[in-house]
Amino acid sequence: MDTVVIIGGGWAGCAASISARKAGAKVVLIERTDMLLGLGNVGGIMRNNGRFTATEENIYLGANELFEITDKLSRHKNIEFPGHKHGSLYDVTKVEPEVKKLLDSLDIEVITRKRVVDVIMDKNTIKSIVLDDESIIDGDAFIDTTGSTGPMGNCLKYGNGCSMCILRCPTFGPRISISQKAGVKDLIGKKSDGSYGAFSGSCKLNKDSLSENIRKELNEKGVVIVPVPIEKIDMSKLSKKVCQQYALKEYAENLILLDTGHAKLMTSFYPLEDLRKIKGFENARYEDPYSGGVGNSVRYLSMAPRDNTMKVIGVDNLFCGGEKSGLFVGHTEAISTGSLAGHNSVRFIKENKLLEIPRNIAIGDIIAYANEMIKDKKGLMKRYTFAGDNYFERMKRLSLYTTDKEIIRKRIEDSGLLNIYDRSFI
Repeated sequence: MDTVVIIGGGWAGCAASISARKAGAKVVLIERTDMLLGLGNVGGIMRNNGRFTATEENIYLGANELFEITDKLSRHKNIEFPGHKHGSLYDVTKVEPEVKKLLDSLDIEVITRKRVVDVIMDKNTIKSIVLDDESIIDGDAFIDTTGSTGPMGNCLKYGNGCSMCILRCPTFGPRISISQKAGVKDLIGKKSDGSYGAFSGSCKLNKDSLSENIRKELNEKGVVIVPVPIEKIDMSKLSKKVCQQYALKEYAENLILLDTGHAKLMTSFYPLEDLRKIKGFENARYEDPYSGGVGNSVRYLSMAPRDNTMKVIGVDNLFCGGEKSGLFVGHTEAISTGSLAGHNSVRFIKENKLLEIPRNIAIGDIIAYANEMIKDKKGLMKRYTFAGDNYFERMKRLSLYTTDKEIIRKRIEDSGLLNIYDRSFI
């Protein structure tokens, strides 16, 4: 049977698995840790700003399943916080088992606690991947959704050391770039000062370690904003974080908490001794990363050059999605790119023309725009997300941003792509 092998079980890998399976292939998903979703286990923000548009585009394209889960598990819907409107916050403590059940129901083979360490090539084609136990898995098409974070040495070199994040490199081993193993030179993102990588943009606090008043407000409203003492405001931290849509002055002048099951603290890191001096945080304790008082994981250190169908340039049968495919930020962005990669992997196997989503659809535009920008040194210093910063401004300027579902549906329908991801080729 035609087989698609996906390496990396984050949001992009799970989305690629679903779309490849719906397109008719046998799917094998390999995840080096003991949990799917990766950073999705500590994220939680959906539908804010342009992500609402992109979510509905995905649903009309046929990539609805993962968004149905995050919508169902949202603790808060249609909330506002600085710079963001109509957001939803899914419960990070419940989402991963729901996604695993979905993949099982689709007969997707999920292999956890196995790490891909090498590829077997035949000229420009990957024939097989090699696992850390020396076993070999053959495939007809492969998708690299290994992300861009880690291993420990990179967080030490470009950050503040291993912050003991949800990716748990010390336990499960380092991320390995499949595209580089196949002979493709990866791209590296930069901070605004020219140094490599960027810090993850938030930390998770144990909600029970916060004051009763903060917990109550967080559970009821989903958002708590606490002013930072003037002498502790540090604007320079904003330029170092991945999530430039949250790099607004309000995020330096305040502690902004979001309720995702944990208390999501919207800063890359905050010294614990300073945090505990603020009223309501006297007993604060970090849940992820455990060293959130010192640093955070460093991302955007390994991106594959690709075209707008998500095929990796230089390897005939390798596709990519998520952060592996560019300087994208967020779950919605990972699902968008992963879904297209999975769908096109099966088109490739069956020798059908690969799908390129047109630019009158926000998903198609961000995929193409990020690909154009990444070729420039300044473009490597930017991040691309439907939720804010330069790309959300572009969405508004091009009239791509809307919360009107009928307008979104018509765009998809007029492009001839309604439920395209439900189409089987095998």
